[in-house]
Amino acid sequence: MYRILIVEDDAVIAKTIEKHIKSWGYEVECATDFEDVLSHFVAFNPQLVLLDISLPFYNGYHWCNEIRKLSKVPIIFISSAADNMNIVMAMNMGGDDFIAKPFDLSVLTAKVQAMLRRTYDFAGQTNLMEHHGAILNTSDATLTYNGEQIDLTRNEYKILKMLMENSGNVVPREALMTMLWETDSYVDDNTLTVNVTRLRRKLEAVGLAEFITTKKGMGYEVK
Repeated sequence: MYRILIVEDDAVIAKTIEKHIKSWGYEVECATDFEDVLSHFVAFNPQLVLLDISLPFYNGYHWCNEIRKLSKVPIIFISSAADNMNIVMAMNMGGDDFIAKPFDLSVLTAKVQAMLRRTYDFAGQTNLMEHHGAILNTSDATLTYNGEQIDLTRNEYKILKMLMENSGNVVPREALMTMLWETDSYVDDNTLTVNVTRLRRKLEAVGLAEFITTKKGMGYEVK
């Protein structure tokens, strides 16, 4: 089931769209905190976003730009500001389509279905993991924090993913070694330490000092 996030401050329009799209079998949520749309996006992890331009606090262009720092999820702008300048700006900011208000709900649904089909028939879905503002994109092995993105090596990504999946719990060194090399034998124990040290340096570079803590004699933990 595809998840669709509606970012529309007119509650009547938002609920009308939500009800109609849900009738087609999609999972739908409407953003309500327009000062922090990105947190809702990360928590819901939608496969498509319907985004108005005129919003409280920050406009749709701002949120499109913020989403694009994390994800390539398709974004369809919906707005009454349908002049050429706004349409061009929406596309240049990272939008994938533009639907002018007022619109027919059947046309909106057709565009949503076509966008989902084009995007996900040929590509894997984007998956995001979040912990204390650090967002790990499991589709391209990148980590984003405060708008800064870092690329991770295969081992760094696998270590961080396992630690974030088990946040609040100590992950034994043996479990990490088995996951990385499919064995905890015949691998120099220092090899894991080197990988974790390099990962920590990358995290510190974007402001995530002490993100990974060491539990002496046990393993590592993301609190």
